[in-house]
Amino acid sequence: MILVLTPNTRPDSSEYKQLLAFLANLSGISTRVHNEVGVEQTLTEVYLIGNTKALSMEDMSRLPCVDRVVRISEEYRVLGRHKNDDRSTHFDYNGVRFGQDNLNVFAGLCAVDTIDHVEMMMKVLQEHGQVCTRMGAYKPRTSPYSFQGHGKACLPYVFDLAGKYGMKVIAMEITHESHVDEINEALHQTGSPTGVMLQIGTRNTQNFELLKIVGRQQEFPVLLKRGFGITLDESLNAAEYLASEGNRRVIFGLRGMKTNMGDPHRNFVDFAQVPAVHRLTRMPVCIDPSHSVGARTCSPEGMLDVMHVTAQGVIAGANMVLVDFHPVPNKALVDGPQALLVKELPLFLEDIRIAREAYEKRMALIMQYQQE
Repeated sequence: MILVLTPNTRPDSSEYKQLLAFLANLSGISTRVHNEVGVEQTLTEVYLIGNTKALSMEDMSRLPCVDRVVRISEEYRVLGRHKNDDRSTHFDYNGVRFGQDNLNVFAGLCAVDTIDHVEMMMKVLQEHGQVCTRMGAYKPRTSPYSFQGHGKACLPYVFDLAGKYGMKVIAMEITHESHVDEINEALHQTGSPTGVMLQIGTRNTQNFELLKIVGRQQEFPVLLKRGFGITLDESLNAAEYLASEGNRRVIFGLRGMKTNMGDPHRNFVDFAQVPAVHRLTRMPVCIDPSHSVGARTCSPEGMLDVMHVTAQGVIAGANMVLVDFHPVPNKALVDGPQALLVKELPLFLEDIRIAREAYEKRMALIMQYQQE
């Protein structure tokens, strides 16, 4: 059970203290308090953990400073979309809104290679009105002999250039808890010119100790990619690991499933599950067409498969697109064959705009049908 308190409830108020004192006397029930700090108000949620079936929602709603009560199901207790649950499905970070009702594009380098390529990429993003990008500093690779990323050495110039070109949020994969400290330190040294969204890659979706550690930090939101060989339920529970430790600012990423049933694509595209994640949880959903397709293959009409599957995900309601671009793909140190060209960025963005408009028209159509 979740008690959602009246907005801007002060922890030093007599009503709040009275509420916690009452809850402390409930037999077999423990509490966990979470604060959602927004631009205009702070919302406090009190989670009641234990056997809450005997608790009356009507009685609990009468407690001091309680605005509403949510009876939670067993699965996805923190991030789940529960019955009569109208809590927010969005969050704000560094001036950018992430929610189930909007769309953000993160185009950029799968792996940072040179400072020149970083600047070229960010410059063209700014020219086309973008404020988000992806820049990989830490790269887990199948082969121990492959390029593993420049790590903390590249962070200062990546962050400086992000500030120069107005990039507000950078999606950056981490593979170890020390990377969080390195990112924090580099941001501090450069004057925090940008924000970072920590990315948990598909290989670490079930690295539970890493999930716990990343969940405990409140500084950065998290993009969690679905595990490439596990069920959707298992991956959604991985997101619950993050949230149960305190970080509710989680975006769920679909990036394709590892199976030869998806051939000739690199992975079997799973973007049809965007609405399923929306239905089961309150998380925004990201699609990663680059790692799903894995190549610059085209339809007979000349449209890239990456653009086709991106449109499929966006029309299904995706809220974020994570996609590989590179100024000189044949010189990229990671995943060059699947990277889109810088000159293709305006085409890609316009195609996304068309797909998003189609999604909005479809939603308007179903709402009209329901009202008739």
